Amino acid sequence: MTVSGPGTPEPRPAAPGASSVEQLRKEGNELFKCGDYEGALTAYTQALGLGATPQDQAILHRNRAACHLKLEDYDKAETEASKAIEKDGGDVKALYRRSQALEKLGRLDQAVLDLQRCVSLEPKNKVFQEALRNIGGQIQEKVRYMSSTDAKVEQMFQILLDPQEKGTEKKQKASQNLVVLAREDAGAEKIFRSNGVQLLQRLLDTGEADLMLAALRTLVGICSEHQSRTVATLSVLGTRRVVSILGVENQAVSLAACHLLQVIFDALKEGVKKGFRGKEGAIIVDPARELKILISNLLELLTEVGVSGQGRDNALTLLIKTVPRKSLKDPNNSLTLWVIDQGLKKILEVGGSVQDPPGELMVTANSRMSASVLLSKLFDDLKCDAERENFHRLCENYIKSWFEGQGLAGKLRAIQTVSCLLQGPCEAGNRALELSGVMESVIALCASEQEEEQLVAVEALIHAAGKAKRASFITANGVSLLKDLYKRSEKDSIRIRALVGLCKLGSAGGTDFSMKQFAEGSTLKLAKQCRKWLCNDHIDAGTRRWAVEGLAYLTFDADVKEEFVEDEAALKALFQLSRSEERSVLFAVASALVNCTNSYDYEEPDPKMVELAKYAKQHVPEQHPKDKAGFVRARVKKLLAAGVVSAMTCMVKTESPVLTNSCRELLSRVFLALVDDVEDRGTVVAQGGGKALLPLALEGTDVGQTKAAQALAKLTITSNPEMTFPGERIYEVVRPLVSLLHLNCSGLQNFEALMALTNLAGISERLRQKILKEKAVPMIEGYMFEEHEMIRRAATECMCNLAMSKEVQDLFEAKGNDRLKLLVLYSGEDDELLRRAAAGGLAMLTSMRPSLCSRIPQVTTHWLEILQALLLSSNQELQHRGAVVALNMVEASKDIASSLMESEVLEILSVLAKGKESPVTRAAAACLAKAVEYGLIKPNQDGE
Repeated sequence: MTVSGPGTPEPRPAAPGASSVEQLRKEGNELFKCGDYEGALTAYTQALGLGATPQDQAILHRNRAACHLKLEDYDKAETEASKAIEKDGGDVKALYRRSQALEKLGRLDQAVLDLQRCVSLEPKNKVFQEALRNIGGQIQEKVRYMSSTDAKVEQMFQILLDPQEKGTEKKQKASQNLVVLAREDAGAEKIFRSNGVQLLQRLLDTGEADLMLAALRTLVGICSEHQSRTVATLSVLGTRRVVSILGVENQAVSLAACHLLQVIFDALKEGVKKGFRGKEGAIIVDPARELKILISNLLELLTEVGVSGQGRDNALTLLIKTVPRKSLKDPNNSLTLWVIDQGLKKILEVGGSVQDPPGELMVTANSRMSASVLLSKLFDDLKCDAERENFHRLCENYIKSWFEGQGLAGKLRAIQTVSCLLQGPCEAGNRALELSGVMESVIALCASEQEEEQLVAVEALIHAAGKAKRASFITANGVSLLKDLYKRSEKDSIRIRALVGLCKLGSAGGTDFSMKQFAEGSTLKLAKQCRKWLCNDHIDAGTRRWAVEGLAYLTFDADVKEEFVEDEAALKALFQLSRSEERSVLFAVASALVNCTNSYDYEEPDPKMVELAKYAKQHVPEQHPKDKAGFVRARVKKLLAAGVVSAMTCMVKTESPVLTNSCRELLSRVFLALVDDVEDRGTVVAQGGGKALLPLALEGTDVGQTKAAQALAKLTITSNPEMTFPGERIYEVVRPLVSLLHLNCSGLQNFEALMALTNLAGISERLRQKILKEKAVPMIEGYMFEEHEMIRRAATECMCNLAMSKEVQDLFEAKGNDRLKLLVLYSGEDDELLRRAAAGGLAMLTSMRPSLCSRIPQVTTHWLEILQALLLSSNQELQHRGAVVALNMVEASKDIASSLMESEVLEILSVLAKGKESPVTRAAAACLAKAVEYGLIKPNQDGE
């Protein structure tokens, strides 16, 4: 009896609609055998909707359970198996499948009951007996572990709460052990059931940083992916208490609290994914309510006096991660609308606060940028004009409330808020600029004698210069105003900001060499001054950031790029600043690197279209001579020598909202440019580039993920993947590579992904299974029909390596497909590399699955010619593959051997067997020996 795949119903009298149900069920069974579990699931679902009989319904539900088991969706597998058991309590297959699902979910006590029932129904079934023994061992091990940890948990808390043990090594070790124990679900459950949350609350109340860290990290283990424990923890500690820990001065404690809250949010959103779910329904009334309470407390924290700047930043980070929809395909943006109504003014208050001198609210250098990112995310999450209009109205009302009747301080706060909006949802910023008196106040305050006032005004002018669509005054008069500030101001902080404004206006032509905004040499002078300020260690990081902003605009000019990469001191200063606490510099650094490596999108214009544009007297963009490929390659090598990869690796690791998806895309573009030359890939790997590319390929914009995935593919093709991605990291590479097989990717990306997957598939069975799990096989098969010979060849090579897996062999063996025929035909193609790949796959498949040998003569009438051509090839590898296929066919069946011996193959094998000792001669001799054994041929007098 088979217990893992869908069952086959016994014949029964036809009922209304039975033929359709039967047909769909059989179709689902075939799809299941071919490994298309999603397709099988769809077929079974359609069959259920056609009025199936109770007996059919039981079979369909248990088949759906089998699909969900294969797809590793164990919750749904349990549900479907339970439905089958409701229809037929003695359905042994359904009981077994439910036990498998329960085991994976960690509910061993329930799984063992189903297995015991299976054994009672079929006492002689060895599969059930073995499964029952295995699960019994797991339960015993769990009981031993739980009993041994009881005393340990109690002892650890005694040490931690003992005032006599203050600061001792014993106490430190106890806290570490508690955190480690909580990482395992069984350990977390033991702590939870041992009154652990109340004891951890006592640790939090001590106010000692080390004890608070231990308590917070232990709570992370308790709450991780467990909804009921999360809600119980919040009810004991109090939501307000947990959120308030974010605001403490100690940065490590604040970050640990941020991590805990992120875990709590995830647990409430996703529900239980593993273990101990027995009373979930009774504990949780409304997770959405708990989420809103948490978010409401975070919004309150934003404007609370006494909260640390780091804590405020962490609160903004949590709101960025949890409030907007993860995908725009999700129609529900109600949480975003609720946050805008309840907390938009609080977010704007943080965005309008100044760091120096300190205002009422303590903020960091990154707070305003974090507020801008959050505002941008909220605005992008809105679905219609009415929602956006409400956002604009709230922003404008807030700015007016400060601008009108609040004196100079109010005007400064209003202008600072406008700057925040211009850096985030610029559409809202543009509208705010047009409010009566705002632009005039910005211009007037630029001439203020107070540095603080001047700084706010100049920064607003800079942001407006790039974003204000309708503020023509800025572009018309901005240059003279900023030049005046740059020349006359005695303060470097003002001059450097004025310079950035000039850089911004001067780069309006982008990379178009013919669109120069300034006189010849002016941009080089501006860039030289920016580099000078960048290298000045006596200037604070917040001010030096503006020098990088200036270079980010000026490096559109190829002359500036060339001078910049030659300035080792400036590059070193740039990379040091990217590693500093000044996180708001990351986007500017990434932008400058994109410009230096020319990794922005650029298409060579069609010469005919250029001529046509010139004839029509239209402007034609011109590329700078120093932006040609040779110059770009030279700049890349200089950046690599200066340590750009190490700096970018640190940037990727940044845990800050400033590392936006747009910033990630820029870094992905640079990485792709850095690995373009094969010679440079070793340097990139040595400096940690492979590790940094993985998160970029898994998170960010679609373009950014694709660029990072392509860079990963290039590294995987030319280097040893096990060295480039050590340990478990190598398995994370598969998904990004498979994403490059989609039809929306370019032919080059498809080809490089196939080559990289070929390398991975040849390493281990576990990697092949990972590729199969990512559903890459249908796409690889599709590319085996591709017109482009290199893509077709790469796909065939990849399939050849994947053929070592049982699942792929099953696909070739399944009836009613042309997979085997394609390999046989490709083995006779003119392209020698394609022949080698196809013949290799054929040799492997016929070795692993002898039943395929009898089907080769059936798939094409040209099979014998193709085999003879392989055996007669001048290429030793092709000849060897042909000899192995012939040997496999001879060994598989006497009838096939007879067909071969009656053809010219006998003569060819005889000649090959007499050749110089090699794998080919050995295979040929083995073929003849088998034919002699069958009695099809006789050895000659010499015994040959």
